[in-house]
Amino acid sequence: MHLKNTPTRTLMTALIILLLSACAPVPDEIPVAGKDGEWPEYSRDKAGTKYSPLDQIDRDNVQDLEIAWRWQFPADQAAEEHPEFLSFIYEATPLMIDGVLYANTSFNQVAALDPANGRTLWTYDPQAYEARSHSRGMAYWTDGTEKRLYINTADGRLISVDALTGQAADGFGEGGEVNLVEGLRRNQLPREFGVTSAPIVVGDVLVVGSTVSDGSPHDKKPPGDVRGFDVRTGEELWAFHSIPEEGEFGVETWEEESWKHTGNANVWTLMSADEELGYVYLPFSTPTNDWYGGHRPGDNLFAESLVCLDAKTGERVWHFQIIHHGLWDWDLPAAPNLIDIEVDGRAIKAVAQVTKHGFTFVFDRITGEPVWPIEERPVLQSTVPGEKTSSTQPFPTRPPPFDRQGITEDDLIDFTPALRQEALEILEDFNHGPIFMPPTVDPFVILPSAGGGANWNGAAFDPETNLLYIPSNTTPSSNRLVAPDPAVSNFRYQAGGARIQGPQGLPLFKPPYGRITAVNMNTGEIQWMSPLGDGPVNHPALSDLDLPRLGWPLHGTLVVTKTLLVVGQRGRFFPYLGALSSGRELTPEQKDEVSRFEPTLDVFDKATGELIWAMDLPANVTGSPITYMADGKQFIVFAVGGAAMHEEILAVALP
Repeated sequence: MHLKNTPTRTLMTALIILLLSACAPVPDEIPVAGKDGEWPEYSRDKAGTKYSPLDQIDRDNVQDLEIAWRWQFPADQAAEEHPEFLSFIYEATPLMIDGVLYANTSFNQVAALDPANGRTLWTYDPQAYEARSHSRGMAYWTDGTEKRLYINTADGRLISVDALTGQAADGFGEGGEVNLVEGLRRNQLPREFGVTSAPIVVGDVLVVGSTVSDGSPHDKKPPGDVRGFDVRTGEELWAFHSIPEEGEFGVETWEEESWKHTGNANVWTLMSADEELGYVYLPFSTPTNDWYGGHRPGDNLFAESLVCLDAKTGERVWHFQIIHHGLWDWDLPAAPNLIDIEVDGRAIKAVAQVTKHGFTFVFDRITGEPVWPIEERPVLQSTVPGEKTSSTQPFPTRPPPFDRQGITEDDLIDFTPALRQEALEILEDFNHGPIFMPPTVDPFVILPSAGGGANWNGAAFDPETNLLYIPSNTTPSSNRLVAPDPAVSNFRYQAGGARIQGPQGLPLFKPPYGRITAVNMNTGEIQWMSPLGDGPVNHPALSDLDLPRLGWPLHGTLVVTKTLLVVGQRGRFFPYLGALSSGRELTPEQKDEVSRFEPTLDVFDKATGELIWAMDLPANVTGSPITYMADGKQFIVFAVGGAAMHEEILAVALP
């Protein structure tokens, strides 16, 4: 039975929970967040590991997994009556705490479920339909008495929900909400600001990033400041300026006073925290605009930097800029992984940041010192008028890149001489070169793409073996710079678009097109790499070649357990999103592009990369999976759908 949020039924639900709790056996110790059978954080812990010690599902029985239950948010009249209310890909990740599963939707609705059968216990709806909604999950906090969930909205609200009743939390902001737009330094374009990823709680401070639209034709954008709020009251405690102001550290890296108008440089993705140290780790994105930096000369600190803050005060502890004066839309895309490793006999509390451009940067998370040397190496310089590129960029000496970087003719597909010749002819029409080749006014192509390499789904870490598992894809970005109409834009140049297509619809470059790479973080060496998905082996030009798995260019979403590495193949949704945005129907080619990828849950031997089994699913996995115990059974739970498809939570378990 679906319990709506009426005061009477909410009170009844709370009383039933209390009575059941009173009748339940008293455990030997008080349950704490993070105990083995639960999933209390976005990545199970604040360190971003995505690791669970559960072992009921193992290589001997994993082939017996079946769908245990499916859940959709109860029918919503407003969404049904307004098809113009668009949702993004369903990238939410549920939480499982104290025997309750909490899920959210792309429209920032929240629900409590029975984790064993998916039955809805309560729902909360913030009515966030009019913004193009998108949500990667929630945060949780308790002081042992109060229990709260926190969710950000695409229309710029921070909401606190009582986890027991499903009502807006008393005493938090106004009616349980804080208007994040009101706190912006420059809020002249509030519709370009929202928050799509989960906040993170560090002690009694709620740390919140932001999503700032990077598609605007103007350079005056909100900066991506990160803010700390009191978990109980919602009072703003501090703000860290991602783009420094006059007199602040780093302002000299914004030449010609470009700090006054440049925006973005935000943390749109997930964050990590070390509660013992009281530090929060922030992965920042590119400043305005993604592809041309002539309006923001200088290195542009703290854009594309990993920044460590004292979570209580918001003071900077250390930082490292991973890309100087970024021009490739290579935002830091994922929560950094906090890992305890041993390097040359020395125990190190480290932090590892995977990137869109295929690197893993590793630092001492207390001091910010690189664990292995990071070298500043010369890179190609721009020839575009007004552009001033950095003469060098940072290159980690370990671990090696986990995906292809830069483009040469040797990277082109060569399954057959005819395909290679066609690939050579295609590449002739595009400028290309090594990694960090700057954008040009003529069509150009870069690898990895603006979508990664790695992306928001990030890496997983096994603390028992110290292996870091990195999903990535090998797809290019193609573009060109154009001078826009001055009546529309005040940029000197902006992205103009240039589509590149491989021979006969195949990828332009060699496989694998999607992969999982396991890195030994004690040595900084790659232990194994395995393709993710079969890839286009059945394409007419390849079907007679008896090829091994080639991988699909997808962002794998993964969870690692004591026994297995489980990876969802995310699917291709961008044709859906483009059609939805413009009100167009999908072309037959776009429908084929979406449908031809394998909706499977792939299970790997985590020590060797051997594919043990692939479970067929009704739709591609879109959110990061979680695993937990309920009623004595281990479940693996994940989101599917979004955009033009129904959003669902799927749970799989042994019979």
